[in-house]
Amino acid sequence: MKINLASIAQRSVFIRLGYFILALLVLWLPFAIPVYLLVSDNNLVNIITMALLYIEFIVLLRIWSKQVYKQPHIFQHYGLQFTQLNGVDLLKGLAIGFISILILFGLEGLLGLLVWQQPKVFLLKLVLEGSLTGLSVGFAEELLFRGWLLDELQRDYSPRVALWANAMIFGVSHFIKPVQAIIHTLPQLPALVLLGLTQVWGKRWRRGRLGLPIGLHGGLVWGYYIINVGGLIEYTNRVPDWVTGVDKNPLMGVMGLVLMGVLAFWMRGQASRVAIGGLRMHNCE
Repeated sequence: MKINLASIAQRSVFIRLGYFILALLVLWLPFAIPVYLLVSDNNLVNIITMALLYIEFIVLLRIWSKQVYKQPHIFQHYGLQFTQLNGVDLLKGLAIGFISILILFGLEGLLGLLVWQQPKVFLLKLVLEGSLTGLSVGFAEELLFRGWLLDELQRDYSPRVALWANAMIFGVSHFIKPVQAIIHTLPQLPALVLLGLTQVWGKRWRRGRLGLPIGLHGGLVWGYYIINVGGLIEYTNRVPDWVTGVDKNPLMGVMGLVLMGVLAFWMRGQASRVAIGGLRMHNCE
């Protein structure tokens, strides 16, 4: 039976997402199952299977866009453009994310909540590894959530509904894990939702380009990687860990939540100014 792929575009967003995820699993499982059966190193298994999944995700996006939406340049449509503007946005986002992490831990140091330590790993190695890790995570998650998913939501819903739906799905997606682990890490959900809101507002601020969200996400991961992996801090335990972060995870503490709230509020203001400016230009026309 021949399937009319173009007709999928007329279905609801959740039907479309279901079709896409099902197709992705059908493509991925034949490759992933042998890896799980033949490779004993769990870390290597995760690296290989996740790399395969993301490569297939990108390939499927191209097929999906051409066959379902008749859009041959879907990555440009998502805002993933290799232009000077996007490059500048990327660097700006990296700076914002990295400096935000420094402000958070610097403030905690000034308040006597932690003390700084000598790095346990060669600092330049940390900086390089952290930058690569941050950019990889930023690229992967932003293309997925602020590229593909946000576009699918905006095809059916208003910008406001798409904003909140995207942020909530982004937050909840980090809890695909055993129930015990979900309960333990649930306090980070508000901070993750705030990060999701920040990233959508960041994309709207930069008029649909993905450079800033990728950079911001990457900068946050980069800064935290250097501090965490390098063992640069030691908490003084002067306050309960729910203030600084349960299990030393800043997203699971009040301080991290406040940081994400301030960042989200500021980013919302930037996006609002662009929206108001665009409306004024439209009225003038």
